[in-house]
Amino acid sequence: MTMKNHPFHLVDYSPWPLLGALSTMILVSGSVKWFHYNNNFLFILGLMIILLIMFQWWRDIIRESTFQGLHTMAVNNGMRWGMILFIVSEIFFFISFFWAFFHSSLSPTIEIGMIWPPKGIIPFNPLHIPLLNTIILVSSGFTITWSHHSLMNNYKYETMLSLFMTVLLGVIFSILQGYEYIEAPFTMADSVYGSTFFMATGFHGIHVLIGTTFLLINFFRLIFNHYSTFHHFGFEAAAWYWHFVDVVWLFLYISIYWWGN
Repeated sequence: MTMKNHPFHLVDYSPWPLLGALSTMILVSGSVKWFHYNNNFLFILGLMIILLIMFQWWRDIIRESTFQGLHTMAVNNGMRWGMILFIVSEIFFFISFFWAFFHSSLSPTIEIGMIWPPKGIIPFNPLHIPLLNTIILVSSGFTITWSHHSLMNNYKYETMLSLFMTVLLGVIFSILQGYEYIEAPFTMADSVYGSTFFMATGFHGIHVLIGTTFLLINFFRLIFNHYSTFHHFGFEAAAWYWHFVDVVWLFLYISIYWWGN
């Protein structure tokens, strides 16, 4: 930092973006091979490579931010705006699914019997697992807020306890959603209802898994004392992302599970 006349971090050359893109291509190609030829070797290979790259990329970022002091206030401010814009892009991603759902449900076409849900579809009872999952995610929103405030007040035990509770609630949510999918009386191939339902709830489920991983990494970083009361944007970004996941689920529950029935 003493050799620079600006507060910004000029990133060193890194192989991870290129290797990450190539591993994603392997994963997608493996998915196609798995779906069409029932051979999941390439899919598993791509997934393992992605996990290795994620581990090493995150290691480099933790090293430059925590140990080398390269994430100055100006860099932190830029990352905050980057995270905000990323969440905005995710919001528009889910808007496309809600748009498809309401386009089909508000004016059902003759091809699906001009009724919603379409004839032959038995929707989920919104007062069973969907309601339980709603309670779980809303509760996790409280626990992650508790964890954040504990971190800002330098209460390490409360921070770790509440963060562990949040991770646990995320895991329980994913297990219940997996059980719901197994017991579903319809599939993605069952009219536009099945398509919109599994696309919207499935992508939300993927975001829950990503958010749970994000929080779990922060839990381990707390164990190694990587965060202070003022310098903890990695944790804050994970909390923002988790609140976004919570809010999207509330819209999903109200529109697809409850109103859509």
